[in-house]
Amino acid sequence: MDKKAKTNRPGKLIGGFFMNLVLWIFSLSCIFPLVWMLYSSFKEKRAFNADIIGLPKSPTLINYIRILTNKDYHLGESMWNSVRTTVLSIVLIVLFSYVVGYILARVRFKLNRVLYAMFLMGMLIPVHSLLVPIYVVFRNCGLSNRWFTLLLPYISFGLPMGIFLVEGYVKGIPVSLEEAAAIDGSTFSKTLFQVILPICKPILVTVAIIQVFSCWNEFSFALVLIKSVGLQTVPLALTQFKGQFASDYPKQMAAMLITMAPIVVLYFAFSKQIIKGMVSGAVKG
Repeated sequence: MDKKAKTNRPGKLIGGFFMNLVLWIFSLSCIFPLVWMLYSSFKEKRAFNADIIGLPKSPTLINYIRILTNKDYHLGESMWNSVRTTVLSIVLIVLFSYVVGYILARVRFKLNRVLYAMFLMGMLIPVHSLLVPIYVVFRNCGLSNRWFTLLLPYISFGLPMGIFLVEGYVKGIPVSLEEAAAIDGSTFSKTLFQVILPICKPILVTVAIIQVFSCWNEFSFALVLIKSVGLQTVPLALTQFKGQFASDYPKQMAAMLITMAPIVVLYFAFSKQIIKGMVSGAVKG
């Protein structure tokens, strides 16, 4: 056995080397576009067109200064619109996901599994296939081009995943906790929000973070349902740096980095919580 192990050792080392090499190449292919976007944002347009890949010979902050000082770009207003829409959407998604997920996991009634299946179907329907019907409905009902317009589709399409994760997580919580609370005289709402809610914090944070990325980066519904410049979100604001015949890529990259900063900080701040919540939901479900 020892001779056989010694014979296989070089093969394992070579296999491990090539596996690590593939992983390194894959990692670099993912990281390089971000690094390229970062140092390209410090180039002027002429320098970028002369050498797209090369490092900036004379780094400058002119792109950032122009974006932040030029009111024609409406970047600050667009970021506020995205923050408002995202925060309100996340609060309502987390609240509804928790309440509905808990009821589907604990309360037994005839349509329990039917409702659960209907919510899960929301994860299977291609979102973009509903763009035209939603646009027609919103236009006829006078709901398009309002500050609250994007809340409706964001919440609707964010609920299925949230309910799926919460329902699986709640099923892993012992029913004895609620029975003990009921014996102590706790009402249903008190048990829901004071006993079970703190236990569900990891999965709720996970739902919130996942939906933050989805709402902040959403483009299709914002493009179709929002027409006013004053109501546009960050993805729409970034399109103004692209012209019909030419594009100012360094300025566009600088704007992308500015709008990415809050999401990147948020991700690194809660990355452990996201992984913990996803693993907990998978194990408990």
